[in-house]
Amino acid sequence: MSDRPLILNVDDQDVPRYVKTRDLKESGFTVIEARNGAEALRLVESEKPVIVLLDVQLPDITGYQVCAFIKRKWPEVMVLLTSSTFTESTDRTQGLDSGADSFLVQPAEPLELGAAVNAMLRIRKAEDNLRALNATLEQRVRDRVADLETANLKLKSEIEQRQRAEQALVQSQKMEAVGHLTGGLAHDFNNLLTAVVGNLDLIRMRATDPRIARHAEHAVKAAERGSKLTAQLLAFSRTQKLATTAVNLNNLIEGMYELLNQTLGAEITIARELTPDLPAALADANQLELAILNLSINARDAMPEGGTLTITTRPDPVDPARVIVCVADTGTGMSPEVVARAFDPFFTTKPPGKGTGLGLSQVYGVVRQIGGDVMIDTAVGQGSRISISLPIARAAARHEQAGEGQVSSGNFESVLVVDDDPDVRQIMVGVLSDLGYQVEEAADGRSALRLLENHQPDLMVLDFAMPGTNGAEVAAAARRYNEHLRILFVSGYSDTAALEQAVGRAALLHKPFRPAEFAAAVRSSLDTPREPATVQK
Repeated sequence: MSDRPLILNVDDQDVPRYVKTRDLKESGFTVIEARNGAEALRLVESEKPVIVLLDVQLPDITGYQVCAFIKRKWPEVMVLLTSSTFTESTDRTQGLDSGADSFLVQPAEPLELGAAVNAMLRIRKAEDNLRALNATLEQRVRDRVADLETANLKLKSEIEQRQRAEQALVQSQKMEAVGHLTGGLAHDFNNLLTAVVGNLDLIRMRATDPRIARHAEHAVKAAERGSKLTAQLLAFSRTQKLATTAVNLNNLIEGMYELLNQTLGAEITIARELTPDLPAALADANQLELAILNLSINARDAMPEGGTLTITTRPDPVDPARVIVCVADTGTGMSPEVVARAFDPFFTTKPPGKGTGLGLSQVYGVVRQIGGDVMIDTAVGQGSRISISLPIARAAARHEQAGEGQVSSGNFESVLVVDDDPDVRQIMVGVLSDLGYQVEEAADGRSALRLLENHQPDLMVLDFAMPGTNGAEVAAAARRYNEHLRILFVSGYSDTAALEQAVGRAALLHKPFRPAEFAAAVRSSLDTPREPATVQK
């Protein structure tokens, strides 16, 4: 092989073909291109590339057929099948059965594509060495039998390892895809919900017609459920740190009864078997609610003709340091094959459009993240029983509702509000002005710093994720004007662990929030003694 191995890139789509060619060239390879199967076969015959990077979906013949022909006529040519559409296990199996050496799900990161090609080059080199060894076997059979057996064992092992690596890679890519998708949407979605919840709450508080106030409150609760849906995916992808507290399971389930009753419909009877005086569980109450709701919806779908859903709480009979909440149904049950894949991301037995395959994955991800476990007891035709085992909390569960109660008024303190979202900024400025604070506002970090040159507020309310200069950088610069400046961060940023590390000891309020929560956070920040807080740049 030459210093710059020749790669044939076959793809009928101009943009992905260009991206792969660019990434390969930057990794030190020489690349030629083909747009269809026939052109690819002509170039393989004339140019003898070391590796063919082959898209599965081509306009004339499939990548599987091209691969099979190459392997029959030029077995030494390595084939790496790629696809952004045909990514299921059956697709990869068909590709490998057609003779492909590997299968890569697109789009792939440049480093990942280069690493995959380099791995194949190492395999190609090993196979070339093995072919050279086989060429001398007729004269050295007796002396080289042991070497050949050793080489075959090793080869069976660049293959088993490769298969395990490919399986792990596919699973990792699925999880990473969900994490990137939800993390990217969470910030904008939480900003939107902050504006919606804030305006609805203001309507509710100022409405003179009780019906309008009631409608606004219902809309607020619906918007808050939207926030919980975002948190569900973030917890599943483990980009959001769970807020674990002591949770009274019986109170949580009783509080969900009306929601479950409305969600499941009249054909489903809901039974509750709650053990009194049950110790509090260590859990994230919002995520646990979503987990029970997901299990209940799955149970409803398994009872198309109606049936009974039973929610049970009890001590763990095996481990006295745990408690169990169980959701059982009288539905169709699950086969052993379905149970084996029940917690896999994106796996669903429902028809297209009826399920995402994330429900049980969310349950499993959340429960495992807080040190619990999930067990399935089911049989076809016998219904299903899903048991969630949770550790017992050391502290007692508290009874409180966020966003309710008396709103603290201002004492004419000066507050600077910095947020790039005009709707969210308007809500915060309006709430503070109504409470008697002197409010100034800025749409970005640079504007805020210019205001600080001639004005020293008592508190700066600062969005974390802003274009240009982020909140942590603005806070660090602001402390050069006033090292004792109080700062309250607000953010819809998804990765709460990374966020908390960045803001250090500064106060933090997560979006979406209700006006009462925001007012309470502002009052608490102003009442805190002035101390320089550590903010990581």
